[in-house]
Amino acid sequence: MFERNQKTIFVLDHTRYFSIASEEYISMDFLKGKPSGDGGATGAAGNATGSGGSQFSKSLWTCACESSIEYCRVVWDLFPGKKHVRFIVSDTAAHIVNTWSPSTQNMSHVMNAMVMVGVPSRNVPTSSDYSVIHGLRAAIEALAEPTDEQLAAMADLGTDELSRIPNKGRVICITSARDNTSMKSLEDIFNTVLVQQNTLAAPPAKKGLVIDHCHLVILNIVPLGVESLVTNRSLLKISPLLDVEIHTVSAPDISYKLTHLILNHYDLASTTVTNIPMKEEQNANSSANYDVEILHSRRAHSITCGPDFSLPTSIKQGATYETVTLKWCTPRGCGSADLQPCLGQFLVTPVDVTSRPSSCLINFLLNGRSVLLEMPRKTGSKATSHMLSARGGEIFVHSLCITRSCMDEAPSITDGPGGRVSDYRTAELGQLIKMSRMVPLKVKDPSAPPLTRRLPRYFPLTTSSSILFHLQRHISWLPHFLHLLVKEDMDKQDEVRCQQHIHELYKSASRGDVLPFTHTNGARLKLSKAKDQYRLLYRELEQLIQLNATTMHHKNLLESLQSLRAAYGDAPLKAEPGASLLRSFTESPLSPERLEPISSVGASGSSNSNSLLKASKRRMSSCGQRSLLDIISSAERSQSNKRLDFSGRLCTPLGQVAKLYPDFGTKDKDAVTTGASITPNVKEESVRS
Repeated sequence: MFERNQKTIFVLDHTRYFSIASEEYISMDFLKGKPSGDGGATGAAGNATGSGGSQFSKSLWTCACESSIEYCRVVWDLFPGKKHVRFIVSDTAAHIVNTWSPSTQNMSHVMNAMVMVGVPSRNVPTSSDYSVIHGLRAAIEALAEPTDEQLAAMADLGTDELSRIPNKGRVICITSARDNTSMKSLEDIFNTVLVQQNTLAAPPAKKGLVIDHCHLVILNIVPLGVESLVTNRSLLKISPLLDVEIHTVSAPDISYKLTHLILNHYDLASTTVTNIPMKEEQNANSSANYDVEILHSRRAHSITCGPDFSLPTSIKQGATYETVTLKWCTPRGCGSADLQPCLGQFLVTPVDVTSRPSSCLINFLLNGRSVLLEMPRKTGSKATSHMLSARGGEIFVHSLCITRSCMDEAPSITDGPGGRVSDYRTAELGQLIKMSRMVPLKVKDPSAPPLTRRLPRYFPLTTSSSILFHLQRHISWLPHFLHLLVKEDMDKQDEVRCQQHIHELYKSASRGDVLPFTHTNGARLKLSKAKDQYRLLYRELEQLIQLNATTMHHKNLLESLQSLRAAYGDAPLKAEPGASLLRSFTESPLSPERLEPISSVGASGSSNSNSLLKASKRRMSSCGQRSLLDIISSAERSQSNKRLDFSGRLCTPLGQVAKLYPDFGTKDKDAVTTGASITPNVKEESVRS
């Protein structure tokens, strides 16, 4: 409940330095009439510094006040009554602007108090009494003061258990230091006072709550164009109680810096609504598209985005943080149909509340209209992902469900990506699940071998994607044949039976029998169509045997089937001695019985026929079964064998590393040696020639 952003305290430096101009001049040429006679435009209480009659510049104090008040406006808009912000002005002493009481936690109280404080005077002499340290001491004391929520928790727990109440906070100090040494001094003083305050809060004094942790953010601001000697530093842990980060920023950019910081402090996100059509102020008949940036909780994007969507982000000019760009859709009345798939709603506040586009958008929503926002998909299309609407005078962003929700009906198993699928092998899948069920043993026998269960490696999901499993309903011997193929412990008898079934397939193909598919309706197919069916059947059967080839009997069956495929024209073999014998009993449709030697190969183990089948397998693997990758790889290997190996590898003994430049660093010595010894040799050779 009591997070670190529960308490935030701004400490504003009110010394003489903050009365100087920020050096960002604002033009006033749009004002009618002549410039004033004093030659400059001066704001109330010195808020603006004149520079000629047509421009002025805000002071450092004005920039600090405006940006810090805008920070607390965003906090109070998005977390009304939940998050607290206090202001302390520091000059010769600490001036408390507001307290933790809800009556002072509002914009009007803070702004009226800041008007009474005013801009620091330039006529005050420089003195050591003017320091921001007074404000930092008061900020630590303010952190020890309980809020109304902490007081209620204290009443529930009692005085003896006050240490159980979490008490964390953040201090944002806007000051200007000379160098890193001065900044280090501020850190040390703040840490020392923090430890002293916890000592006072401990028994028996019990002055306030113990501060569990504090996050100190120091903003070192300088006029525009002035270089600072203070270095930026990310979050650094100074002690178990204190973390400090330092940012140096020019005065005109402090608003962007605080907006960037508030995103991390309160887990917010920035969204820019683009292409908002608005009528021009001068010409009501024409309209232009504007953009409005809003802030809200980061969860408004995180709970909406799915894997098919991407957040389009961009960085606004002058800022350093990212904003999500969503496109404006045609507005309409807010109905229940739009809110039904809503995942959550979050309060919204504009970044620039005084701009005309923000004001038009706010008034448009407060009048009861709602606006849908589009988010692009990764595929290029768009979807309405968010909706802006007002409820009870407050504006919310609704995160819509752009994926399948729990209210939608569950997809049917027949609704596949390509349409309705009605031939899933559901019964076979159930049998596979039952076969794969693992049951724990009550007593484990240490001498027993480990149990291994080999699951099927080939399981088509649908009947239409497989010829084998489609035909097993119409061919009586095919289920038993498939059962024998996937057996892990196939023996000689199983191999003979499978050889007989392969022989049956060959006889059917030789007679021209058509495979009994259900979609043929008993019609006689053309000869070419029937051959294509058998070719597909042989290929799938070979794939099934290859995935289950664990024994020598499986490999013998694979060789027989590959020879049959080659004889059938699916993988033709090259003619060589002995091939005519194979063609004599595989290619003649008039004598299918002569295929019996294939089965007798497994039964009698004839070495001549077996070697013939193995030779045919090698020829197919070297010719018809080679892929493009195999061809390219073999060509690269043959080229690499022709090149000489690296000389360093050839001269270096095995197990040692070759030095790439062994003579590096001896260039001068080599030059002297070359000039002294090599040159005469060259001359002698030239004379001899």
